[in-house]
Amino acid sequence: MSKKLSVLVLTMVLLLTVALVGCSKKLEPKEAVTTGTTNAMKLNSYESKSQFTIKELTITSASVPSEQSAMVTSMLKNADITLDGVYQKEPFQSEMTLGIHLKGDLSTSFTIPMVMTKDKLYVKIPNIPFYPLPQDVVGKFLIIDPQELAKQSGQEFNPAAMDQEKSQKFANEVIAAIMNEYDQATYFFDIDPKDAKLPQGVEAKQVVQFKITNDNVKQATNTFITKALPKVLDVMSKDEYAGMLQVKKEELAEAKKELQSNTSEVSKKLDELKNYLTVKQFDINTALNKDNIPVYQDLNANVEMNDPATKDNVKLSVTGYT
Repeated sequence: MSKKLSVLVLTMVLLLTVALVGCSKKLEPKEAVTTGTTNAMKLNSYESKSQFTIKELTITSASVPSEQSAMVTSMLKNADITLDGVYQKEPFQSEMTLGIHLKGDLSTSFTIPMVMTKDKLYVKIPNIPFYPLPQDVVGKFLIIDPQELAKQSGQEFNPAAMDQEKSQKFANEVIAAIMNEYDQATYFFDIDPKDAKLPQGVEAKQVVQFKITNDNVKQATNTFITKALPKVLDVMSKDEYAGMLQVKKEELAEAKKELQSNTSEVSKKLDELKNYLTVKQFDINTALNKDNIPVYQDLNANVEMNDPATKDNVKLSVTGYT
């Protein structure tokens, strides 16, 4: 597949992350992020459930055999991906169960339970029908110890990498840096809770929609690359985070300089978007309760990439909720 598709997918994921965390209150984006993250930091525990369904996936590419492409798309069509979790802040522990549910001729399902503590990650080895594993390991937990892994590889263990509070603070600053660059009038809209089709039992005082269309996708992508990303690099360069991330400030400064010096080239590439990208739908609705805490979110994405230069064609339609 072409590099254009990789950049497009990365951008969409990042914009999705922005929307999921940013739509926290009917305020200007900057204030909304501050309020939302402050409220989230107060939560000592919560339970969450997510499900995403691949409604359509077709891939046509000169670099991928048609038989292989057909098999993959047939297997993933209408596939469900679920993630159920429970979180507690003190003592820190997060329990998650990832579910993969395939439909069609290769119909099958399997789950992967995971437990994360302050210093270790436990992953239960699943029984995958089309990828059989030795029965003596199936059902047992694989223990991932970052400190032990660093020791075995001859590297020095970085305890800051396991600092959950610092990691959360870093994530909050990154989100704020990105959100400050996005215009509320262009991407954020209020929806009457009565018209939001919320599930039964979900009570919301406000529903906010983050929306990307064919008309603003170039602007959204340009804003991220030329304005938001340099601000993210500034956050990463802070003393408290550079050590945690184990990155060199000089390299971050060089990356920022390169971004800022190539704005004309970025603009030229983004102009090409209209030739191969069609955004039929990309919106995320976030419902907030009376305490301004997100209690429900849903995603509807339907995009198509048709690159005439490489003859790559990808159609992807995904729905989901949390």
